[in-house]
Amino acid sequence: MSAWVLGLLALVAPAGPLLQGPGTAPAPAAPPPAWAPGTLPPPMQPVPETVLGARLAAPEPVTFEQAVERALRFATSSVIAAQEIFRAEGLMGQARATALPFVTLNGTVTVLDHERDIAPGRVAQAQSTLYGSATLAVPLVAPQRWVAWIHGAQGVDVAVASEADVRRSVAISAARAYLTVVATHRAVEVSESALATGRAHYDYSLARRKGGVGNELDLRRAEQEMSAADVQLQVAYTALARSREALGTICGENGPLDSTRLPALALTYPDLGQAQAGVEGRQDVKAAVARQSAAEAVWKDSWVDWLPILTGTFLGFVQDPSTSTSPASGWIGLVVLTVPILEGGLRPAQSKERGAQAREAEAQLDGVLRQARSEVRLSFQALRYAVAGYEAARRGAESAAAALDLAGQAYRAGATSNLDVIDAERRARDAATTAVIAEDAVRQAKLDLLAAAGRFP
Repeated sequence: MSAWVLGLLALVAPAGPLLQGPGTAPAPAAPPPAWAPGTLPPPMQPVPETVLGARLAAPEPVTFEQAVERALRFATSSVIAAQEIFRAEGLMGQARATALPFVTLNGTVTVLDHERDIAPGRVAQAQSTLYGSATLAVPLVAPQRWVAWIHGAQGVDVAVASEADVRRSVAISAARAYLTVVATHRAVEVSESALATGRAHYDYSLARRKGGVGNELDLRRAEQEMSAADVQLQVAYTALARSREALGTICGENGPLDSTRLPALALTYPDLGQAQAGVEGRQDVKAAVARQSAAEAVWKDSWVDWLPILTGTFLGFVQDPSTSTSPASGWIGLVVLTVPILEGGLRPAQSKERGAQAREAEAQLDGVLRQARSEVRLSFQALRYAVAGYEAARRGAESAAAALDLAGQAYRAGATSNLDVIDAERRARDAATTAVIAEDAVRQAKLDLLAAAGRFP
């Protein structure tokens, strides 16, 4: 135990004669600091003027509706989702093309080193031959291609529903970002008010000190409290800058965006049954339904792969010079029947894969519905608790402001010390910050209820 105590003392106490054994050389002196005396260490040096003097563009103010509209138009996710619709239309066009007639033209020029004779004066193949043909291929009976066309059209419907789901997510993200900017504005206002109160206290303490009434201790306490409020204000400014940049990024802008006013999130509070019924109209639920329907249709149409395909082909040709076996012009008609008999288990394997995808889509739909109903129930509870919390926070902020006023009056009358004033300032600042957080929680809870009930966007 004594060795442990000595080791602990060696860590917390400066090395000196008391900790040195007999015959031990004195510890070397600490190296001098790498910075000049009387200055701050390098990590704490003031920011260069080139940074402080940077001219940043003022953020553009937008309304809540404008922010959501810009996000829906220019957000990366919205742009990609819109292009997915064109991609689905392209895939449908590819599937449709296989079910429509094909017309192709071919031309061939053949040049030999010399003509081919089978007997003197009888030419079997000329030295130069021109050949041209036109082919028309018509799928007369092609159920696989027809079904693929139908599935392609269903894929377009799925892409449209998915795009609406993405737009919903983007709109909610933009709305949350806008509300965050509004909340950080309120936090800046609270911090500025706290700094003004701290500065007034400091000025009063300084006047008392100069008048010979106050003391240096009260002045330093007031200065420390004013500095703490200034630090909180700078933190609030940083949070405001971050929220503005986040809003600009979500809206697809190359710069920050600012809020102009509080959004109008007034809503007629539906009962739980109405909100649960509105779940069916949510874009994410509709997208899940479209995916499940498309996957089930593909699976149920797997039997079509076993049907035969009947194709008709008509070919007309011209040739110069003609030969005894190939006239100068002519045509050929073909009717080809293709019947799948044995392909190594390909079609059963495809049907098995499609069945698994259909069951996965059904499970995803059940999960989306379950999550949506859970969000409705949770949003009701969250809004009720948020409103109650905001009322409590508002009352607490009002009481803290009144207590600060009473402490200031008592201090100026000489009934208390400035410790009571400083404590009241801190409590008032904390209570006002809590009220800002509770106010933002109410707005966020209203947005959550609107989104969960399918009423936003």
